[in-house]
Amino acid sequence: MKRETLAWLASSKRFTGRFEQAIGRQCREMSISRVAEMNRLSWDQVQRIEKNYMRDLLAKHPPSKGLRVIGIDEVSIRKGHTYAIVVADLDQRRPIWIGGNGRKEEDLDLFFNEIGPDTSKGIKLAVMDMWKPFRNSTKHHAPDVQIVFDKFHVLRHLSFALDEVRRSEYKRVNDKERRFIKGQRYTLLSNRDNLDMNGKRALKLLLKANSRLHKAYLLKESFGQLWSYNNPTWARKFFENWKEQLRWSRLEPLQKFAAMIERHWDGIISYCHPDNKVSLGFMEGLNNKIRVIQRRAYGIKDKEYLQLKVLTSFLPDAKNDPH
Repeated sequence: MKRETLAWLASSKRFTGRFEQAIGRQCREMSISRVAEMNRLSWDQVQRIEKNYMRDLLAKHPPSKGLRVIGIDEVSIRKGHTYAIVVADLDQRRPIWIGGNGRKEEDLDLFFNEIGPDTSKGIKLAVMDMWKPFRNSTKHHAPDVQIVFDKFHVLRHLSFALDEVRRSEYKRVNDKERRFIKGQRYTLLSNRDNLDMNGKRALKLLLKANSRLHKAYLLKESFGQLWSYNNPTWARKFFENWKEQLRWSRLEPLQKFAAMIERHWDGIISYCHPDNKVSLGFMEGLNNKIRVIQRRAYGIKDKEYLQLKVLTSFLPDAKNDPH
C-alpha cells in the first residue's frame, strides 16, 4: 500500500506542523511548564515538540562554511565549576557551537575538528578572554588568526582590582571612615549612569571620604578609553599615561592589573586596527542570554536541549516559513 506524505503533519504525527511551530515559538519566551499549562499538554510533549522545532530551525539556518570572525567564551553549566565552551560567528551574530566538558585546550579542539581544517584556516579574527588554552587551540588550528582580547573580560579584571582596593581600605581606615565604605560594593563597581539618586549621593560621599578609592575609581572609569583608538601608537601613549598615574599611589591591585595588560598587550592593541573593529559586546550579550535560558530551564539536565536552546537563541523566528 502506498502512503502519501502530508507536509502539514508534524514529525510527532499527532499535531500539525503549524501547531508545533506555535508551541515552539511560545517556548522561546516561556518555560516548558507554562506552555504545557496554557495548551493542556504534558511537560514531555511540550519538550519533545520544542526540540523538533529547534532542530528544524537549525536545519533551515546552518552555520556559514566561510567563517571569518569568531567569538569564544566559557559558560557555566552547573555549580561546581562545570563549564562548556560556546563559539559564535560574529559576522552573522549568532552562536554556532557549544560543547566540551570544560575549558581546556582539547575541549576547544573539538570545535575546530568538527568544522574541519579548511573552514578553520579561513578564520582571520578570534575574540576571547585571556585564557591561554583558548589561545593555543585557536592558533594551532587557524594559523593566520589575529587574537583580540575581549574588552568586557579585561574590564571585569579591572573591577576585581578596584574591589580589592575597597576591601583593603576598609581594613586600613578607622571606624569613622569605614562607615562610608561599608555596604557600597555595588555603588562603587556600577556604571555611574545606572545608579539612582541615593546611589550617586553615596558614591560622592565615599569618594570624598577616601582619596585612594577616589583615585582607583577615576582610573577604572578612564581605562575604557583605550578601545576608542584606531592608532596603536596613540593607544600606547594613553596606556603609559594611565600607568604613570599609578606611581606612588600604593594601589597594588591596580598595579598588578597594569602588569597583566602589559603581558597581554598584543591581543588588546590588535583591536585598534580598523579591520578588527568587531562587536566586542556580542559575547557578553550571549552569555547573559544563556543565563536567562538556564534560569528558565532550571532543573533540566538534558544536554542536547541546552545546546539547541543556545544555538537557536539568535536565529529568526520560523513564523513566516512555509509549511
